[in-house]
Amino acid sequence: MQDSYRLATNIIDRQAAPALELAALYHERWEIEGVFDEFKTHLRANSTVLRSKTPELIQQELWGLLLAHFAIRQLMVQAAWPRGLDPDRLSFTHDVRVIKRKMPQAAAIPP
Repeated sequence: MQDSYRLATNIIDRQAAPALELAALYHERWEIEGVFDEFKTHLRANSTVLRSKTPELIQQELWGLLLAHFAIRQLMVQAAWPRGLDPDRLSFTHDVRVIKRKMPQAAAIPP
């Protein structure tokens, strides 16, 4: 027996928003919630989300978090694709821990 779900929406026109498309988009909506969790919980650890005191520095700090997140996700993609894995199946938390363990070694190498 196949599972079935009901989708409640205020969109009346079935052609404008087919149920299967809306169901797929709902899944994508939870993907972004996962990214927010990665930012709030794993990238910043126990520190305040944004420590800067001026709008310019807050913007700079936010860009830094975005770049760090992108870099970690890019490493995950590079690790997953050659093995035929979906990068979303890898653990962001695990990868952050691995990178933090390797950071002192990387910092010891001059540019």
